Amino acid sequence: MDTAVFNPATFAALGVGAAVGAALALLIAALRGFPAKPEEERKRSAGDVIKFLSTRGAVAIVVGAVVLAATRWPTAAIASGVLVFFWNQLFGGLAAERAALARVEALAGWTESLRDTIAGAVGLEQAIPATARAASPAIRDNLHTLVDRLRARMPMPQALEYFADDMDDASADLVIAALILNARLRGPGLREVLGALAQSSREEVDMRQRVMAQRSSTRRSVQIVVGVSVAVVLGLAIFNKSFVQPYSTATGQMVLLAVIALFAAGFYWLRRLSSIETPARFLQRARTPQPQVPDQRGGDPR
Repeated sequence: MDTAVFNPATFAALGVGAAVGAALALLIAALRGFPAKPEEERKRSAGDVIKFLSTRGAVAIVVGAVVLAATRWPTAAIASGVLVFFWNQLFGGLAAERAALARVEALAGWTESLRDTIAGAVGLEQAIPATARAASPAIRDNLHTLVDRLRARMPMPQALEYFADDMDDASADLVIAALILNARLRGPGLREVLGALAQSSREEVDMRQRVMAQRSSTRRSVQIVVGVSVAVVLGLAIFNKSFVQPYSTATGQMVLLAVIALFAAGFYWLRRLSSIETPARFLQRARTPQPQVPDQRGGDPR
């Protein structure tokens, strides 16, 4: 290996550059700031981060160590560890998309069921518990929580507001807003409104299914490109070291870092293109401690 790799001045310059970049990133984050999170969400996020670091972080460290031992390239080792660590964020997300799709589809089915039940001259207080039992598993737990609050004599509008927080979905806000208005005003036309909202939810499900079908091939192609690129680089570094010998120098490592940065920017751009921009919720309410509601089905208090 070229002795230029071990030049202390070169590594000092690289370290200073990395420190300056990190400082600029922290300065931008401090100037922009981040929205405050509720206490429960902060605790949940902390637990998720600890679990994430304990599993994927360990795998990333092992992969980075293996790449460093095979290639003797610190840049490639760090890039491999970062790639493994953020693999789901760059190329994953299919499970979350399917869960969101199932939630919207379940919401459409429950809205239709609620519309048909109300058509039989049944009040909203009786229609919601009747339809909760046959709801899809994607929203059944939230509906059972809503029914428990109603049985605990919580006012219908307030219970529906908590239900909107539990659903945490912009499509659900449209349906719940119509129910809140009807619970407060007791006006006619709820059946027609629910029918229109159910149709809108069905159209959103169809749109998301088409988008997921189109994106699945793109996601697979990107994963193949990443896998082939990494395999070729590692194969050359292991079995044909003379061909990649220039990358063993400090200048070669800087060039490799630039190439990796271009790949990372391309992957991030593809990820942004493949994400679905969902509308923001409009039934945001003040985050106050929710009252303890006894579970009428024999479970723990909610």
